[in-house]
Amino acid sequence: MTLTAQTKVESDAGDLTPWQQAAARGFLERLRMPTNFPCFFSQNACRRGRILFAFVDSLAPEELARAADDLGAYVRRSREWDGDVATAEPLVVLFDPAAVAADTVEAYHDIGWKVLQAWHDLDPAAWPDEVSRVPSSPFWTMCFAGMQLFVNMSNPAHRIRRSRNLGRAFAFIVNPRERFDIVAGDNPRGRAVRERLRKRIHAYDGLPHSPALGSFEAGEIEWWQYGLAETNAAPSGTCPMRMRKPAGSGQ
Repeated sequence: MTLTAQTKVESDAGDLTPWQQAAARGFLERLRMPTNFPCFFSQNACRRGRILFAFVDSLAPEELARAADDLGAYVRRSREWDGDVATAEPLVVLFDPAAVAADTVEAYHDIGWKVLQAWHDLDPAAWPDEVSRVPSSPFWTMCFAGMQLFVNMSNPAHRIRRSRNLGRAFAFIVNPRERFDIVAGDNPRGRAVRERLRKRIHAYDGLPHSPALGSFEAGEIEWWQYGLAETNAAPSGTCPMRMRKPAGSGQ
C-alpha cells in the first residue's frame, strides 16, 4: 500500500519525489481558505487533514497496474469507514505533469477514461450485480473491487471551469459513491446541499454549474459528471468505457 496521508505531505515526512510533493501541495492550496473553493466537503476534509494521495508517474501499463493496487488499498480502507462525514477520506490521484499532459480539457478526459478502462480491465472482482453494465444508462457508475466509486477528473486545461482545475497535475478525486447519497442524496436535505454547492460553483467559476451534474439516485447519467466540459453545452456522446464480459457468459 502506497497511499500517502495529507499530514505526511504537509510535514515532508513522506518519501515523495519533487513532482509529487509539489503537485500535492499545489492541490491542497486550491482548497485552503481564502480560495472560496466551492466544494465545502473537500475543504473540510483538507482542514481536518483527511485527504489521501496516490501518485502515478506515467501511463505505462505497469505503472497503471501499480496505481490500481493503490485504488484497491483505498477501497479496503473505505470499507472500514464509520459513516461520519467528518472522518471521510477522499483519495486524490495525481499524475506526473511531465509524463501526463494535454493541451485541451477533452484530451485530458480521453487520458482519464483510458486510465479508468485499464483499472476496470485489471479489477480482480466481478462487476456488482446491482450496478448497470451499460455506462449510458441510469444507475451505472465506476466500480472497483466491488465498490461503487465517483471519479472527478480535474485538469490544468480548464480556464473557465476553475472548480475543475486543481493545479498543474491531472487529478482524479475519488470517493465511494455511497457517501454522496449520505451527504447530498435525492431527498429534501440532499437537494438543498446540492443547490448550495451549485450556487458556490457559479460564484467561483463565473458561470452556472454544468448541466451534466445530477443525482445518481434520481437515475441521472453518472459518467457525464466525471469529466465536465469547459462550457455549459448539453452533454452528449457515448461513454468511452468498454465493459468486460461477465465471467461464464460464453459470449
